[in-house]
Amino acid sequence: MGRFLGVFFAVAVATLALSSVASAAQLIDRDAVGLRLSVNAKGEALLSYRKGGLLKHVLVWGAINALPPTADAEQVKFSVDYAGGWGKYRTLYWKHFKNVCGTYDGPALPNVIAACTAPDGTYWAAQQWPQPLPDLGFTPWLSTQSQQWLEVSHWSGPVAQLETGMHWVYDGRFQSIFGRYTYNGQPVYGFGTTRVGAPTDGFGRLVYLDTYNSVYGPGWRRENSFVAHNPSGVFCYGFYPFDPTKGGYHYPPGQTAKRGPGIGEQYRLFAEGPGVTPDVATIVQPLHPFDGRSLADVQQEQQSASLITTWGDKSCRTS
Repeated sequence: MGRFLGVFFAVAVATLALSSVASAAQLIDRDAVGLRLSVNAKGEALLSYRKGGLLKHVLVWGAINALPPTADAEQVKFSVDYAGGWGKYRTLYWKHFKNVCGTYDGPALPNVIAACTAPDGTYWAAQQWPQPLPDLGFTPWLSTQSQQWLEVSHWSGPVAQLETGMHWVYDGRFQSIFGRYTYNGQPVYGFGTTRVGAPTDGFGRLVYLDTYNSVYGPGWRRENSFVAHNPSGVFCYGFYPFDPTKGGYHYPPGQTAKRGPGIGEQYRLFAEGPGVTPDVATIVQPLHPFDGRSLADVQQEQQSASLITTWGDKSCRTS
């Protein structure tokens, strides 16, 4: 839709028992350094890295791509052995792990620290990103809020897609970012959330929204996160003032004043990949203040409303 609608294909990757099973884009560890990703001829991946001065080896296997949302079903997920193969094989498996994964030639990846192409043409990738940043632009006040999450993915073919746009709502008083999250042409959504909006099943995925050089301060700040709607895969978020004491937000002691609107110089959307596919990301440019006398602004708003309606979503404001 011209200058206000963009499509960006990107990726990501996604404790500790001897061997465990988890969903993806799946958390492997936090604040890992010096990661090396290896894949053998059996389709197993070995992640070797250091954390807190200790060398770790994590074996991952058993999943690829993603299933479309299906009620009462389970999404694909990795099996994970945090003992480097001891839990699966009862040997020091990691010591004799032979890497056959070659140079990565897949789509562009955000926040990737390792990626490769397996002999069967499938892709593996690992990425780190600051998932636990506090909402509403607060500067992290707990060490856990600054952690970098290490995630892993395994896929073939196209990755998920974020289509995004911006428009004005409430007669032009506020800006709103909207979009649609799809994989293989089908909407990405889940079947339930907690009271504060976190997915409660393996199909739901959060979309994280960051704002750059905003009223909160310089650099990137976490504005909020939300899920795409069932069944359209559409999401929308208004840049309004928010009360940090309501809605389940975490906030620093004593900082209870309203926050925002978090208007910035640009916005970053980062979405968790469905199944074990990579996470995806895109940059969105902000709007100027709405001018009801401007034909261009009025037409842009009409185009945005028409697009949201075309996507079949009735939960987002269109004016």
